[in-house]
Amino acid sequence: MTNEQLVAKVWNYAHVLRDQGVSYGDYVEQITYLLFLKMDQERSDLLAEPSALPKEWRWVNLADKTGDALELQYRHTLENLAKQDGLVGTIFRKSQNKLSDPAKLTRVVSLIDSEGPWIGHGVDVKGHIYEGLLEKNASEVRSGAGQYFTPRPVIDAIVECVSPKIRETVCDPACGTGGFLLSAYDHMKDQSQDREALRELRHTSFTGVDIVDEVVRLCAMNLYLHGIGNDSSPVFQGDALAGDNGKRFDVILTNPPFGKKSSYKVVGEDGQVSTERETYERDDFKFTTSNKQFNFLQHIMTILATNGRAGVVLPDNVLFEAGRAGEGIRKRLLEDFNFHTLLRLPTGIWYSPGVKANVLFFDKKAASKDVQTKELWVYDYRTNVHKTLKTKLLVRSDLDDFVECYRTRVETDRFRRFSYDELTARDKLNLDIFWLKDDSLEDLDNLPKPDVIAAEIVENLEAALEHFRGVQEELSEPAE
Repeated sequence: MTNEQLVAKVWNYAHVLRDQGVSYGDYVEQITYLLFLKMDQERSDLLAEPSALPKEWRWVNLADKTGDALELQYRHTLENLAKQDGLVGTIFRKSQNKLSDPAKLTRVVSLIDSEGPWIGHGVDVKGHIYEGLLEKNASEVRSGAGQYFTPRPVIDAIVECVSPKIRETVCDPACGTGGFLLSAYDHMKDQSQDREALRELRHTSFTGVDIVDEVVRLCAMNLYLHGIGNDSSPVFQGDALAGDNGKRFDVILTNPPFGKKSSYKVVGEDGQVSTERETYERDDFKFTTSNKQFNFLQHIMTILATNGRAGVVLPDNVLFEAGRAGEGIRKRLLEDFNFHTLLRLPTGIWYSPGVKANVLFFDKKAASKDVQTKELWVYDYRTNVHKTLKTKLLVRSDLDDFVECYRTRVETDRFRRFSYDELTARDKLNLDIFWLKDDSLEDLDNLPKPDVIAAEIVENLEAALEHFRGVQEELSEPAE
């Protein structure tokens, strides 16, 4: 059974539960608990992997019950697993039974027990199922999925290029459901047969952080089902931007959350409404800004170890946004780091149409008076490339040419080299570089669909507004 078929199975029953008063959000949460318990049993039965769950709270004790006895067992299962230490405690943190009707719970448990096997469908089956449910939810309620999950082909290509080595530490400070960490593990696990090295790989090599409870749970589940971090939790819930805990990592692989500047409304005693921007005051941040992506980039600059390597997905505004912070952070990236490769990703590969993103590859070098970036290689896989989530899905082979160019450093139509002097000569250090001719401007038959065009127009207008806000902030700064 394919991932898509599995998603369809679990989603079809969501309609039944919705009609009976169970929200989609509650259903997605409960289905992840139950799927995990079932997959933990399959992991033991099919793969001979030991379970970290106490015997009395495993799937077999749910599957043989119905009605009130099942509801009581499930409720006690969640309560007791939430009290466990390490990874299991992380998975079931604050868990509660939202399927309190014994009949509804019996139907869901029966559905999960009769279908499957649920495990063994690739690197990140729970991530696929969960993200598939979120996408279904987004289309049903006519709202966004809330997060842009990184397409697996992009993750795998980034990991192949950065190529983490066994005994290196890998961190994703915005880990989501764990796609980057799982792909890195898959890349690293066959590099050595040494038992101690493999033990380190499973228990000390990976660290993930995310601010959203639900995806931290999913990430912990994914890692556990792959035998990663059974003794302790490698993934934590929290705001990665809140501070620097002093830990440094050899490899950073991440896609920080997209979005504009963080802000919230404040209503005063007189009823007046004002907007407060969220900023992070950190000694290691060279520039104070409320731009979330710039702050993540500065955080990555801090936690990356000397001689470490990073592959980071960031939106276009990071490359061109004006203002002291935008220009200053790009200058620091070029001067203090070896920013050697930029991949321009196509639109249409994210849940929200029109999103424009790039992958920045850079290395951290020891402090030096010399400029670290000698040249930046740019691969344009956006111009004249049209992808969709339905009919023109991005696949891993689409990025084979980029990976080959990354390795060989030979110029092609899509892959060009720009010297440090060429980059710094650009106005406001704008690194939004493109040179290919857009065929759709002359050939109307190649135009994207209207919804994609509309989304791109909105994205461009928002980017222009961000640009002018940066100019305004720069003009408003007091003279030294």
